[in-house]
Amino acid sequence: MSKQTQIGQTGLFVNPIGLGTNAVGGHNLYPNLDEEAGKELVRTAINEGVNFLDTAFIYGPGRSEELVGEVIKESGKRSEIILATKGAHKFVGEDVVFDNSPSYLKKSVEESLQRLQTDYIDLFYIHFPDNDTPKDEAVGALQQLKEEGKIRAIGVSNFSIEQLKEANKDGYVDVYQGEYNLLQRSAEKEILPYSVENNISFVPYFPLAAGLLAGKYDKDTVFNDLRANMPHLQGEAFAQNLEKVEQIRRIAEAKQVDVAHIVLAWYLTREAIDVVIPGAKRAAQVINNLKTLDVHLTNEDIQLIGQIFN
Repeated sequence: MSKQTQIGQTGLFVNPIGLGTNAVGGHNLYPNLDEEAGKELVRTAINEGVNFLDTAFIYGPGRSEELVGEVIKESGKRSEIILATKGAHKFVGEDVVFDNSPSYLKKSVEESLQRLQTDYIDLFYIHFPDNDTPKDEAVGALQQLKEEGKIRAIGVSNFSIEQLKEANKDGYVDVYQGEYNLLQRSAEKEILPYSVENNISFVPYFPLAAGLLAGKYDKDTVFNDLRANMPHLQGEAFAQNLEKVEQIRRIAEAKQVDVAHIVLAWYLTREAIDVVIPGAKRAAQVINNLKTLDVHLTNEDIQLIGQIFN
């Protein structure tokens, strides 16, 4: 087992390289997913010492939780695994709305427990804010579930800084999950500093910017899925981003690792960040991501990487 790190002040100890599982049963996000391959992904992660798994109700919907739950149960290692899931999406006829009301969050946790085949969730996030519920009331409902032992830590995701402050009025927020990567650093303005001041662990999603920061694309790469509409993968912006990635590649080659390893290692040098959750579609990617743990970045490396993407 690799070195374990604590997620903020939660008492949850994890391998700093976790696994985002939206490609495990996330049929609404990716076409033609193979569920067996998804389960193999989770199996490989657990066998290789990855013990922080991140899922959500909306991946599937519900299917990712079911598949992740099946693999954890079959592994017999539930007590070693730190399991995170998220809720807030609610189906109203054909529409999907966000609901942070205490009653809906409590119902969401109960339903996630059933799908995951477990009697506690290590980290439960409010996945998106709604427009109506006072955020401290929403988090207060999760605090009750924490006191009942149904969840062990409380997270919020995609909240604005104002919503985060309201949510944390009583100091109950343990973890914040939001978009953050070398191309999208707006969290550095307020959310990361607030997280550090308040002992909140920041978990970045989209860490490799849909694969761009994994160094796998070139100017001839064509996208025909959800990436086709992402501005950072279009035209002049794409060309400039590829040049920046080439500068990272030089650092990676000098250390004999991949671009993605350098990028993920850089996130782990941020004070608020304890763990990263790169997604994967193939078991080999899970094993490859673990090489991040062998990367040592000097202070010069850290500064240079920050400047390249300034």
